[in-house]
Amino acid sequence: MFSRRRPPRLETERMVLRLPAHADFGPWVALRVESRAFLTPWEPVWAADHLSKRSFTNRVYWAQRASRNGTALPLFLIRRDGMLLGAITLDNIRRGPAQSATIGYWIGQPFARQGYMREAIGALVQHAFTEMDLSRIEAACLPENTPSRGVLERSGFKYEGVAQSYLQINGRWRNHVLYSNLRHDRRGKTEVR
Repeated sequence: MFSRRRPPRLETERMVLRLPAHADFGPWVALRVESRAFLTPWEPVWAADHLSKRSFTNRVYWAQRASRNGTALPLFLIRRDGMLLGAITLDNIRRGPAQSATIGYWIGQPFARQGYMREAIGALVQHAFTEMDLSRIEAACLPENTPSRGVLERSGFKYEGVAQSYLQINGRWRNHVLYSNLRHDRRGKTEVR
């Protein structure tokens, strides 16, 4: 369950995963601008005000509200030296018989392929299974996004199939490959690290 008193903070070997804060606006804009061409093929089209202070402020308030209400856990990846690397979100948290959620993430181009996202996914999945008592974490990515598929597979996620016209990415409805990680996975790996 989420704590109403203290926002969640996950620590890994090289990073702290925490809710976004108003002070992150400058580093977030700089990283998104620097990584725009790198991220565009994999993301929904950015709104006209995507990089505005107002939009970011709304994002911070949404993150606080969603975390407090237990509907999502949006976290920034902050390297131990204070550098913003990207973000990861546990979203669509469903309780009751489902006990499941969806994971989504992005990393800035300068930090890609350095193991940061695998580290973040491992920490968030571990937290979801042990602290939040979730049973299933789902993820989806474009079939041709080999780096994303690889990080999911190396993080214990198993391929489940294809969802037709799953999300609008870069302005077009796109098919996505679906993955899941189960707390008590009888299909193979059972311990999340």
